[in-house]
Amino acid sequence: MNLLFPLAYLVAAIMFIQGIRRLSKVRTAKSGNTLSAFAMLIAIVVTMVLVSGQAAWPFVLGGMVVGSLIGLVAARRVEMTEMPELVALFNGFGGGASALVSLALFFAMFSNHGSGDFSLVGGPGAPITTSSSAVSAILGLIIGAITLSGSYVAFLKLNGTVQGNAFSFSGRNLVNGILLIAPLLAGLALCFVAFDPGVALIVMLAITVLALIVGVTATLPIGGADMPVVISLLNSLSGVAAAMAGFAVQNPLLIVAGSLVGASGLILTQIMCKAMNRTLAGVLFKSFGSTSGGREGYDNVKESSAEEVAMLLDDAERVVFVPGYGLAVAQAQHVTRELATLLEARGVEVAYAIHPVAGRMPGHMNVLLAEADVPYEQLQEMDKINPEFKTTDVSIVLGANDVVNPAALSDKESPIYGMPILNVHESRTVVVIKRSLSPGFAGIRNELFDYDNTVMVFGDAKKVLTDMVAEVKENA
Repeated sequence: MNLLFPLAYLVAAIMFIQGIRRLSKVRTAKSGNTLSAFAMLIAIVVTMVLVSGQAAWPFVLGGMVVGSLIGLVAARRVEMTEMPELVALFNGFGGGASALVSLALFFAMFSNHGSGDFSLVGGPGAPITTSSSAVSAILGLIIGAITLSGSYVAFLKLNGTVQGNAFSFSGRNLVNGILLIAPLLAGLALCFVAFDPGVALIVMLAITVLALIVGVTATLPIGGADMPVVISLLNSLSGVAAAMAGFAVQNPLLIVAGSLVGASGLILTQIMCKAMNRTLAGVLFKSFGSTSGGREGYDNVKESSAEEVAMLLDDAERVVFVPGYGLAVAQAQHVTRELATLLEARGVEVAYAIHPVAGRMPGHMNVLLAEADVPYEQLQEMDKINPEFKTTDVSIVLGANDVVNPAALSDKESPIYGMPILNVHESRTVVVIKRSLSPGFAGIRNELFDYDNTVMVFGDAKKVLTDMVAEVKENA
């Protein structure tokens, strides 16, 4: 029986690895998520059996029921357009759970320790497992608390409650550095210095509060354009916090699962940074991407209508849809798919150009279009679709902004210079569907709107596309 538990943990770990691997592709993402969910079920059941003699079952079962109900309601009620906010909250919950595990371990250490020497490791003669558990618990507490508060700030930024680059001033990096170092030093002191029980409790709570403050002050200055990177980083931190909690409670599966999430989140963070031609340090410390940029003037904007665009589509042989956050806000993915289906029935070649940081979280556009049953093979990544814009008759930009701005290629003074973009400006005609000429998250003028081959259709993406569908049907 003792061998059965490690084997069950091994099976769950393999399932986690395979689940994450399958999440890397849209076609297999759903099965990967299901596989990972079953792995987590195995992990919970085995852990509950292992601690059956120690667990306070009413609290454990009560927590599982409440958590399951919250997850079920969220999965059913949250719109796909609100998925970035939900992911941010889930990252925070993961970090918060790890922090609570560390706090619980601290309280257990305090209650079981002799009253004479109150250092957590118990002095030079203490077992090495106790020392490593204490240090891991400190790290789990700090990283988990930072993830919790940082994720909540990201949630508030994503839903528009917090605007712009709050808490941005010249010395903020120094302040954040001090706020980060302070709980780390206090944690080391708590591990290796003998404290009175009352003082130790105060130090532990101070570490928690300082870590929560760091999460807030570190995330507040980061602008909306960098939110995909921030979400990926917070996801990674939630995994690292879980791994630290695993070391603290000496649970191998928690270590493996946390390490997988931490590593995959860090890899995704690096991919997001590369897609924006940014460094992680630049994202964290330079406050790029204000959501509050002002409107700037344009000289050559040509306004069009759904009827005129439908006439353009009559002669098109190849059409590329370029989704952005405006499509998500308008929930226009289904009518986009309807328009594409009508065009395909005419023999038009249709594709969807996906920029890695379009929307507000990694893979945001893929998720929305998959919900509308867009064929996977039509979802084209930036590197593959860019050479094909030169042979594209009409590119329809749906609420995207910075990811199609040619200034990234030509204007060395632009804050987005060097960022890889979708080269829609190379198409024969570009149709931009947007509510207004307001800037994107980078807060800068979009040169594409002034191009001779660009026409603007102002309005809600869903309504404009619905009108286009009606015109295309009428012209059929």
